[in-house]
Amino acid sequence: MLVRRIVTHQLFVTQFYFGQRRRTDITNRNLRCSLSFKTHFVRTAAHGSCMKKGNTLSKLKDQIIEHLSAPKYRPIDSGALAKKLKVSKKGMPKFRTAVGALESAGKIRQGKKGRLQLKAADGFVTGIVKKINSGAGFVIPNKPSTAAKKMDVYVSSRDLRDAQTGDEVMVRLISRRRSGGQRCGQVEKVLERASNVFVGTYLEAQGQAFVRVDGTAFQGDIHVGDPGAKGAQPDDKVVIEMLRFPTANRIGEAVLKEVLGQRGDPGVDTMAVVYSLGLPFEFSEDVLEDARLQAEHFDETDFGDRTDLTKDTIVTIDPATARDFDDAISLRKDKRGHWQLGVHIADVAHFVPPGGPLDRSAKDRGTSTYLPRHVIPMLPEVISNGLASLQEGNVRYTKSVFIEFDAQGNPQGAEVANTVIRVSKRFAYEQVMPIIKDPQSQKGKVSAKVTQLLLKMHELAMILRKKRFAAGALQMGVPEVEIDFDDDGNVTGAHERHHDESHEIIEEFMLAANIAVAQTLASRDIPFLRRVHGTPDELRLKNFQEFCRGLGYELEKFQSKKEIQKLINSVAGEPAERAINFALLRAMKQAEYSPEEFGHYALSEDDYCHFTSPIRRYPDLTIHRIVGELAAGRKPKIDSMGELLQLGKYCSTTERRAEKAERELKRIRLLRYLEDKVGTEMEAMITGVESFGIFCQGTNIPAEGLVHISSLSDDFYTYDQTSRSLTGDRSKAEYRLGDPITVLIANVDVDRRQLDLRVVASAKKRPKGRSPVPGKSKAPGQRSRKDASSKTRTPKKKGKNLRKGGRKGRS
Repeated sequence: MLVRRIVTHQLFVTQFYFGQRRRTDITNRNLRCSLSFKTHFVRTAAHGSCMKKGNTLSKLKDQIIEHLSAPKYRPIDSGALAKKLKVSKKGMPKFRTAVGALESAGKIRQGKKGRLQLKAADGFVTGIVKKINSGAGFVIPNKPSTAAKKMDVYVSSRDLRDAQTGDEVMVRLISRRRSGGQRCGQVEKVLERASNVFVGTYLEAQGQAFVRVDGTAFQGDIHVGDPGAKGAQPDDKVVIEMLRFPTANRIGEAVLKEVLGQRGDPGVDTMAVVYSLGLPFEFSEDVLEDARLQAEHFDETDFGDRTDLTKDTIVTIDPATARDFDDAISLRKDKRGHWQLGVHIADVAHFVPPGGPLDRSAKDRGTSTYLPRHVIPMLPEVISNGLASLQEGNVRYTKSVFIEFDAQGNPQGAEVANTVIRVSKRFAYEQVMPIIKDPQSQKGKVSAKVTQLLLKMHELAMILRKKRFAAGALQMGVPEVEIDFDDDGNVTGAHERHHDESHEIIEEFMLAANIAVAQTLASRDIPFLRRVHGTPDELRLKNFQEFCRGLGYELEKFQSKKEIQKLINSVAGEPAERAINFALLRAMKQAEYSPEEFGHYALSEDDYCHFTSPIRRYPDLTIHRIVGELAAGRKPKIDSMGELLQLGKYCSTTERRAEKAERELKRIRLLRYLEDKVGTEMEAMITGVESFGIFCQGTNIPAEGLVHISSLSDDFYTYDQTSRSLTGDRSKAEYRLGDPITVLIANVDVDRRQLDLRVVASAKKRPKGRSPVPGKSKAPGQRSRKDASSKTRTPKKKGKNLRKGGRKGRS
């Protein structure tokens, strides 16, 4: 019976491929075949397997589509989906192929954090919700479509259902339109919640407990049941998990998860930010145990096959307050006048093997998070501040890249190595320039070898810096302001961050190392996680050109980075400096992690990656693993393009989350500082102009607040998007990005994160054809008063006329 089935199957297959032969001929031929039963079975089974493979791939695609189409489906990444579909380890390559094929066919897409979703059908748009004060919202499309006319979709409060700011939703486009032709829509489905966990202030009323969530995400309070849960007292900061999100006509319900403490305490503010953004802040016991085991197994006398550099003169230069030191420098000049630069980075990969508890935890965090007076590290301190910290005098494992430059700073080649070093001297940035400027004054305090090393480092770094900008790299001159805190974490003041040539030395060498490593991997066709910075949209650069022209500065070739840098240099120290730098920053795209070869626009490099901070960035750790294998002469394990794309998206997301946490906590601390200063005036700078008002940041204390359009009662103001300005219809007075302004602190609401400001004096009318710097000679790229008299600005596009109490737009 079995033989008959096999023969019949072989008959069918043969007939399928050679259909011109008659069935009887094939049957007779197969019956006369001298193949043994075993051979015949193997060949037939192999062909059957081949046929089955095609069917399985098609079936797998159908299963994926079916699962993603389920009404209760909530987006998950490909790994979680594979588990849901019970894909075996052997079936994973086929599963990845199926996912890739569906993506290529436009049937599915990757959403936030690499989570899989169905592509929206015609008449539908997927995007992120942004609610406004009225309770309505806008949906910002993931990929603007022709149907949406590349505009945000307006959704009324009744059509928003329970979607909240930050949620990813599917919207059905409807026939109704707003003035200006903006499309309207109705939320059909919430695809992915921005968060289910929120932080707020605990309240009690009429025998019930409520929480007023921080920020402006929710208009009303959230019901949390009977009073006294978990010992909460009125005015405590608490953490809740949403059970039912509020709608326009239904109150929200949640369960109280944790009591953080009394509102206003600095420690409570920190934990409020940590919980609200979902930052992982405690290490599990298995992660800590893994770190302890790594410490126990570390033997600083065992160099193995590492290159011994413990006799070389090597230094670190870091901030005075730094706790971990992950980069060190060596440098010498040979008889030919060529430079031999060594950049040595802490070998975190040695202590964090792939797939272990430490690796899984580091990958989940993605990055260290730096909060005011508090750090949430990517790795436990026994690793980050101990084993992998390049402390002076201690033997440490490193990954090194050695780069040769000729006398003019042109790279001649690079190689990587697994090394071991002992740092000769640790410097704070503030200690370096006095030595370089006056070496004799430090005689007896710093060894001659170290002094000579610093002098060589400065010489080479300045050569590299000059070449980099000549090649088209951009350097924006927006000064960073650091906030001063007391021991309790309260704001006491602020200062401009110190930045001199000692910082530039390290910047240049870290950039050189990152470029050299990226070029090494690219030359070997190894896919890796790059740091990419896309070219700005032409329209944004064109608007930047128009903005500069409105200030009296001409940028003829707005696509040319050299022309842009020339303009930036020309406004250094001038009143227009901040305005132009802020406007340029707004025109730029954000840098991100991706294996795709987009290049780095600001650095003017085709190949670039992050290699120099594996203690605090997971992408650097992935690069170290590849470099370590190459240095050892082994073939590195290569991740697929799909895996790298997903990891890049995730690491970019965790980076944004960490940056947001730092900004949020600084904002809270600044608002608390200003709480008792309502009614006082402060000098500020306009950092943003929108149709609904003016954003201003304090000059001495960098708190940002809003002057709402309704408070500008002296005139009717027209908003022009290109020039980022509000202009009085009668007075022609202007409020423009980058202008200095005196404001009054009208109201401070820490819980809602709001600072309301009022303009102390009306804006001044700008004389037409003015020079940006009256009385000064014309700088490169700057038009004089005479030059500007006939053509200072391009005609304004028709703007929005906004009266007191007019439409606010999106907040």
